[in-house]
Amino acid sequence: MAPPQRSPHRSTSRSPEPISGPISGPVSGPTRRSLLAGVAALGALGAAGCSRVATASDVKGGELLDRLRAAGVVRLGIAGEIPFGFIDKNGELTGEAPELAKVIFKRLGVDRVQPVPTEFGSLIPGLNSQQFDVVAAGMYVNPERCEQVIFADPDYQMLDAFIVRKGNPKGLHSYKDVVAKKAKFATGTGYAEIQYAVEAGYEESEILIVPDQVAGLNAVEAGRVDVFAGTALTVREVVKKSAKAEATDPFKPIVGGKPHVDGGAFAFRPTESNLRDAFNVELRKLKKSGELLRILKPFGFTEAEMTDLTAKELCGG
Repeated sequence: MAPPQRSPHRSTSRSPEPISGPISGPVSGPTRRSLLAGVAALGALGAAGCSRVATASDVKGGELLDRLRAAGVVRLGIAGEIPFGFIDKNGELTGEAPELAKVIFKRLGVDRVQPVPTEFGSLIPGLNSQQFDVVAAGMYVNPERCEQVIFADPDYQMLDAFIVRKGNPKGLHSYKDVVAKKAKFATGTGYAEIQYAVEAGYEESEILIVPDQVAGLNAVEAGRVDVFAGTALTVREVVKKSAKAEATDPFKPIVGGKPHVDGGAFAFRPTESNLRDAFNVELRKLKKSGELLRILKPFGFTEAEMTDLTAKELCGG
């Protein structure tokens, strides 16, 4: 897993965030930390086994696409986050972003994708230091990140939702409700939801920070907090097998006084606009044909997450 500018994470998101995808029993599934531990060795091998792309280019807009076609492989920076980009129990790369990358890059003449796992906060530095060719982690687009990388248009949009006790006894449907009813509030490490709650008036020092939505569910079920905030997708998946908790309806957080919708996208080095533009052309074709939803659906995405948002809009320009 977009977010307020101070958060390095998606909000789940993604922000980043974890649930299983294709989804199967997310509550008992691996957490973001265990996933990262499990793929660290693979990431090190992947990074070490690849030569880095030269930073200089005489071609306006970059010539990385030509290099990738010649090599036949593109290196994807992922953050080990279900459902956005991760290594499954069989050691295979999957997730909404890698599966989309496989389709688009094949259409661009690049047959193989290679994962380079890293921490979410290291994705942009890793991209710009040539450790991989593109960020494929469902990263939210925001103005701060747009100063460091260039984004394709979002392949999904995302609203927020809460995990609450069954019946939602405190009637929590927005961050303002959380503040007004003095509810005990939790969200994930680096989530955009931290700043959404602060903007609504919640004291940041009072927020319980947990690793991911699985830990958030556990906190709600145990009564340690009244509410956990995450993305609508991750929240609705993680509560499926819970007898004590439920998800609220998705809602738009208020950012700068206005309802806000986040969007996740692939990120590219600022010098590689030719590759970004070629990627966007194929992405638009997938959106128009409906194939994008077919690719993302196994990971819990629905028609509600499809979007016509542009990177320019989310970058603030």
